[in-house]
Formats: sequence, C-alpha cells, structure tokens
Amino acid sequence: MGRRRTGTLAAAGLVGLLLAVPALGQEFSARLGRIPVDGRNQASVAGLGHVMAELDGDRLEIEGDFAGLLGPATAANLHMSPAVGVRGPVIHALAVTSGSEGELTGEVRLDAGQLAALSAGRLYIQVHSESAPDGNLWGWLLVDEE
Repeated sequence: MGRRRTGTLAAAGLVGLLLAVPALGQEFSARLGRIPVDGRNQASVAGLGHVMAELDGDRLEIEGDFAGLLGPATAANLHMSPAVGVRGPVIHALAVTSGSEGELTGEVRLDAGQLAALSAGRLYIQVHSESAPDGNLWGWLLVDEE
C-alpha cells in the first residue's frame, strides 16, 4: 500500500508541475515603467518601455525597447522573484543599447523552477542607467493576452 500511495503522490506532483509550466510557443509581454527603489532615487528614475518574450521549449527569447532615461542605460537583466512584486536575483544578463533610448535582447534557457516562476508571473526585466544604477525601469513578464 505504501508504494502505491508514493507512486500516486509522485504522479500527482508531476501533473502539478506540468500544469505550472507555460505552453510551448507561449508569448509574454511586460510594460517597463519607472520604479524608484526608494525615495532617494525617485528624481533620477524616468522613462518607459515594452518587452516581448516568446517561450520555445525551455528557451525564452526576449526583445524590447525603452526611451526617456535620464542617463545612458548600463545594464538590463532578467530576474526571478520569490513572490510577485518582490525584488529577486538576476538569472540572466541581457544585451542593452547604451543610451537614453534603445533596445534590449536576450535568449536564456530556463530550468524547471524558472519555467514555473515564469508561469506564476515571477520573472521580471530590470533596466539600469547611469542616473539610476539600482534600477531604472522594471517590468513583469505576463502572459500576452493580445
């Protein structure tokens, strides 16, 4: 009886994981908006942008644009948050144009935990600039409903 129950629990866990993983070819988008880290950098954070991402298996292709930064962009990264709306660690660096407007691109292979985080809305893009080195624009990757 113990083996059957363990097998059933393992199968249920696998089904749950599969349901949490985004579908093949699924598209995501993010609106990049100014989010000051705290009150001290509020005046140095400006701009907006948009990101599109497409999932192909475990490969996530990202491209976007931004404009209106108060200083040149210095970095763009994909982050994984422990909870929706909470800052999290960088999981992949993206290529970014060094300017107050430009583009960002990248391709990353996601592991099972990162795929589940993408499905749960816990992956986000952050663009840094000379005027706001702690982060200028942020945007959460969400299923593209368009």
